[in-house]
Amino acid sequence: MTPTTAMEAVLSAPRPSFPATPGLDERVRRALVGAAVGDALGGPVEGWTPEQIAERHGGRVTGIVGPWYGEDWRTARPIAPYHKGDGHVTDDTLMTHALIRVYGRVRDHLDAYAVADHLVPDLLSPRWIPELEAQALPLQRIFLAEKWIVARLHYGHVDPREAGAGNIVNCGAAMYMAPVGLVNAGHPEAAYAEALEVAAPHQSSYGREAAGVFAATVAAACRPGATPGTVVDAALSTARDGTRSAIEAVAEVAVRHEDFESALAPLRAAVEPFDTVGPDYRNPSLGARRPSRLHAIEELPIALGMLLVGGGDYRRTVLGSVNYGRDCDSIATMSGAIVGALGGEIPADWAATVAEASRLDLDAPAGVLAQVAREVFARDLERRRAHEQAFDALVGER
Repeated sequence: MTPTTAMEAVLSAPRPSFPATPGLDERVRRALVGAAVGDALGGPVEGWTPEQIAERHGGRVTGIVGPWYGEDWRTARPIAPYHKGDGHVTDDTLMTHALIRVYGRVRDHLDAYAVADHLVPDLLSPRWIPELEAQALPLQRIFLAEKWIVARLHYGHVDPREAGAGNIVNCGAAMYMAPVGLVNAGHPEAAYAEALEVAAPHQSSYGREAAGVFAATVAAACRPGATPGTVVDAALSTARDGTRSAIEAVAEVAVRHEDFESALAPLRAAVEPFDTVGPDYRNPSLGARRPSRLHAIEELPIALGMLLVGGGDYRRTVLGSVNYGRDCDSIATMSGAIVGALGGEIPADWAATVAEASRLDLDAPAGVLAQVAREVFARDLERRRAHEQAFDALVGER
């Protein structure tokens, strides 16, 4: 299938009609709650294959489940010491909420220096960590690729715009970029550019690119009348290099499926040529996580593929992401944010369980971010008008 044909196939995919068109506040809420619930659903089966997940749970995961090793989660490797499951969010949500707090302080567009000045101190401030069931520094929970931000900026005093160079390339920066898309709601190109700037202290290469494209998809999903097809169109319009090729390859396969069960193996086969981790998720290949213009993270293309398979339905989209396995908490975080921004309905019982189990108010961050988005838009209008006046004066127009 040629690139043009692939694009046409994506755009002609079934487009669900939602019963109402949510406004900004509701889209922000659904995107953030949808991301957190997807994260909590995927956490306990992260790292396993679809076959292993089905064997462990006697079939596909259809809701919130407990730890993979049951009561042995405290000591069982490779899970220990994290209590994954029972509605606990993971580092994806911890980082997302941390970025929202940064927006709440800055109340404007963010750049690499905002990460150094605000996100790093936040990661060094004690908070409740659901998987540790304790008050602790977020730094003690996040993965080594995220610890890199603190090491480089807090201890190394590296230029924030360059600090991401040298880190392993993975989905770490992309997984928490939904707030950037929501602040730039309806403007995927602006979301892409801002996310690349915010991700600069964290990632390089296709990891940073995925952060930009994911933010763009969330912004595109906020447009009234948006559909899974138009969201993928926005991704293809902004993505470069291997990231664009991987999204296109996955989308070509996804539009042939309406049920995630039949799509699991074909989607993995479609993204595999671009994925550097390899077939054994817990034992990455020698070339894993190295910079490249030819490769892509696995998580974002699969999230978009499941969005197409699910047709904009939250349950189908997120459960497909969860049962895919591998890095499924991040996949479900991304697909949950996008389908939530589209207006997908998140099951209320899932959201309530995650909020209670994780000791998180899932609605309050959304309220903060929606207000920040309004303030940023107002500032953008002022800046645009000032630019128009200056340009008119330069060209002599009145």
